Amino acid sequence: MLPSVAALAAGAVALLAWRARSLTGGGAAAGWLVGTLVLVGTGWSGGAVLAAFFVSSSVVGRLAPAQPSLDAKGERRDERQVGANGGAAAAGALLGLWQPGLGLWIVTGSLAAAAADTWASSIGARSRAAPRLRLLGPRVAPGTSGGMTPLGCAGALVGAVLVAATGAAAGSAPALLPMGTLVGFAGMFADSVLGSVLQGRFRCPVCGQASEWQVHRCGARTVPEGGLAWLDNDGVNLAATSLAAVVAGVAWLAWQR
Repeated sequence: MLPSVAALAAGAVALLAWRARSLTGGGAAAGWLVGTLVLVGTGWSGGAVLAAFFVSSSVVGRLAPAQPSLDAKGERRDERQVGANGGAAAAGALLGLWQPGLGLWIVTGSLAAAAADTWASSIGARSRAAPRLRLLGPRVAPGTSGGMTPLGCAGALVGAVLVAATGAAAGSAPALLPMGTLVGFAGMFADSVLGSVLQGRFRCPVCGQASEWQVHRCGARTVPEGGLAWLDNDGVNLAATSLAAVVAGVAWLAWQR
């Protein structure tokens, strides 16, 4: 796709997302860049996959029940969240200019992982059962990094299937459905493992609430309780979607043999 056409199409969608309050101003700018790169590298097929991820994740995110114990950023995605979820897909999409088909596989696998993680968090928030650390470990409080529930895992599977099915249909590549689903679900699990082991954990000394950030939403500086202080949720998401992108690329190479 011509860069000018890609930029106009991505800009229109980013503007609509900003007007719908799904993205912040910075998030819209980042979304425009991600969308442009995906369209340039993979055309309308990759654009359809990106749309499937963004629309479904935005809808399911808004349907999730409020969780006051979490120190979340809010419903509107900022530039860091957009980059964490779509950066790997955007970079991988450009490989489609070198090898037709490769870019779409990378975009599908990476965004399936991002969708699976979003769906797992949103659907899992409705679980009546307390989450367990990495699904089989000890029970933890809702919202704890690495906490998983069977309901959340079911949601992750639905999110991964939606994105993978879109890639398979748009790219006329049936193999993308099982591959994208598997890579997406595995990426969600990798995200949970990284979050539970390496992500920085903090607590606000004023509110006494757990937090994922070095500064709590009340404005107080939090106290470290574990993990790597510099690694936040956005960093974990970027690592998981990047890993999914690499695995999807390797799967495409293997499929060509």
